[in-house]
Amino acid sequence: MTRISVIVPALNEAAGIAQTLGDIAPLRRLGHEVILVDGGSTDDTRQLAQALADRIIVTPPGRAEQLRAGADLAGGDWLWFLHADTRVPPPALAALLGACQAPAVWGRFDVQLSGTARALRVIERMISWRSRLTGIATGDQGIFVTRAAYAAVGGFPDIPLMEDVALSQALRRRQRPVCLRARLVTSSRRWEHQGTVRTVLLMWRLRLAYALGADPRQLVKRYYP
Repeated sequence: MTRISVIVPALNEAAGIAQTLGDIAPLRRLGHEVILVDGGSTDDTRQLAQALADRIIVTPPGRAEQLRAGADLAGGDWLWFLHADTRVPPPALAALLGACQAPAVWGRFDVQLSGTARALRVIERMISWRSRLTGIATGDQGIFVTRAAYAAVGGFPDIPLMEDVALSQALRRRQRPVCLRARLVTSSRRWEHQGTVRTVLLMWRLRLAYALGADPRQLVKRYYP
């Protein structure tokens, strides 16, 4: 059986971690594994995840470091990197299982934002279309990759931001991604808290600055002010 390791980085996600891990419980029942990588939560994240994950490890905070630590421990043929604030509808699980049986190297999902504002419908479509056009995926889109391909490109780079874009760029040089139309539902809290237009402009500026060679260690200060 082709085995999938689901790697979930988390930091103070008690409000939703049980729902996210509950969504992927069917994978565990099929023999796949779930690894929660906690970045030092001060809430009940680890306690709530205890019965819903095969392994829970604690690392220093930093998504790239957490993702790398989980991948290092994973025993699966495929690695699926899933954000802790993402919900996984049953059609997405079915699409993943199908993709991991195909002769593919890596892929990602379309995305739906959790909020109800009309502007979010436009943004989620733009995210999915842009990814389909460029072959670049973000972490919210649930990147999945064979262990062999992940190792061949050196995994996630040791940078505090844009680690998902960097991994996508490296993988795209080997093969374009499988773009699953099944949607993951990711939290819209950043757009809601900071404003839709402001958040979109910030994302565009950060992506452009990174493409032009800006240091991610400087960009992260703008992303997490």
